[in-house]
Amino acid sequence: MYPSDLEGVRELDNQPDIMCRGGSAIVSPLGKVLAGPLYNEEGILYADLDMAEVSQGKMDFDVVGHYARADIFSLHVNEKANDPAVYFSG
Repeated sequence: MYPSDLEGVRELDNQPDIMCRGGSAIVSPLGKVLAGPLYNEEGILYADLDMAEVSQGKMDFDVVGHYARADIFSLHVNEKANDPAVYFSG
């Protein structure tokens, strides 16, 4: 299933062939599930989209509108390599 020259491929020997069973779905801007979820099979999901719902959805949360407050919110990116998990007790 995986290329034999893939780094760390031997670590996958005891893993199931399917590690994630899918769950693809199409969700409207208002949160209504329009198609899916599709599990345990390949397929293509189709849905009719109501583009007017985009405007309605932005009334709930407009990420580039009035919620985009540079005086309050900021994004900091640490480009330094880090361990994927940090363990501590206490």
